[in-house]
Amino acid sequence: MRELSLHILDIAENSISAGASGIVVSVREDLKADELCLEVADNGKGMSPEMLASVLDPFTTSRLSRKVGLGIPLLKQAAEACRGFLRVESELGKGTKVTAKFQHSHIDRMPLGNLEDTFLTLLLGAPSVHWVFNYQYNQQSYRFDDAEFKEALGEIPLSDFRVIEFLSTTIHNGIAKVINITTEKGVVYANN
Repeated sequence: MRELSLHILDIAENSISAGASGIVVSVREDLKADELCLEVADNGKGMSPEMLASVLDPFTTSRLSRKVGLGIPLLKQAAEACRGFLRVESELGKGTKVTAKFQHSHIDRMPLGNLEDTFLTLLLGAPSVHWVFNYQYNQQSYRFDDAEFKEALGEIPLSDFRVIEFLSTTIHNGIAKVINITTEKGVVYANN
């Protein structure tokens, strides 16, 4: 995977497969501490201690669609190559939390990728899941909780093009405000 946002998608897909009804995706960029932290926490079925012990083995997967599970091992390797770590915590019946930390400025750190599209893809791809997206850049933070939004929509589906456009704009503006950028006709200007 070339971008960290693709790892977020992969882990969230694991959470959905584990029957999670609620998933929290958090991304924290702290330039002063020189850290980038990704976290995906769910309330899915969790893993047994035996499964948790083997989760870093690429030939261990709970998916029926393939026989290998390279996502977590590759993310671990990427984090450790950037003076970071990967931690997986899980408890049967309670859920799983995957945390990956990287040295933000490390030359080998993959780019974060497009968080806006990642969040939108997750929201539209699994509309029955309660999604919470947290993004923190230094001391500023943005939080998108889909519960009130879905309630306000009522019978209007998330797949309605007007809803997609609104969600895309809302997420984009939330992230842009946090990192203090402005956009004009497709150009991004950093205000730092």
